[in-house]
Amino acid sequence: MTPDAIPRDRLTLWVNGREVSVIADPHDRLSHILRDRLGLTGLKEGCCEGECGACTVLVDDHPVASCLMLGFQAEGVRITTIEGLTQGGGLSGLQQAFLTYGAVQCGFCTPGMVMAAEGHLRANPDGDRAAIRHALAGNICRCTGFALIVDAVESEAERRQADLSNAMEAGA
Repeated sequence: MTPDAIPRDRLTLWVNGREVSVIADPHDRLSHILRDRLGLTGLKEGCCEGECGACTVLVDDHPVASCLMLGFQAEGVRITTIEGLTQGGGLSGLQQAFLTYGAVQCGFCTPGMVMAAEGHLRANPDGDRAAIRHALAGNICRCTGFALIVDAVESEAERRQADLSNAMEAGA
């Protein structure tokens, strides 16, 4: 079958809080659709085998290697990319923590690393260093040695805990 003969389908996806419609081939990876069809180039494609974590996005708040997910599998779920974390046009607290702690070197792994960390913090907001390291284990960074990344994630976990405590006190 020639590439022109492959049947194409219209997919309706929920990406970064917006419903989007895209024409895709049945074998198109979610990473390809997000980057090349929707222009969300924050996610990177490294290995296309789910080994490096550069293409990590959140699917219903859980980190997923988007290179391992087909586009049609993404219908009916909430997808969040690195672009979807920004708040009011500015960086999210976690993105800012990566900058503050120098956890960004060449930047290739950063979007996937941030998304894996965000997924972890949404599920486990306590900031335990061992749990953070475990949550980031599927992401490869050849520049930082992970210490600064773990420091940044731990700092953001502490900030979120303080915000939660303050909100609870204010509501009491």
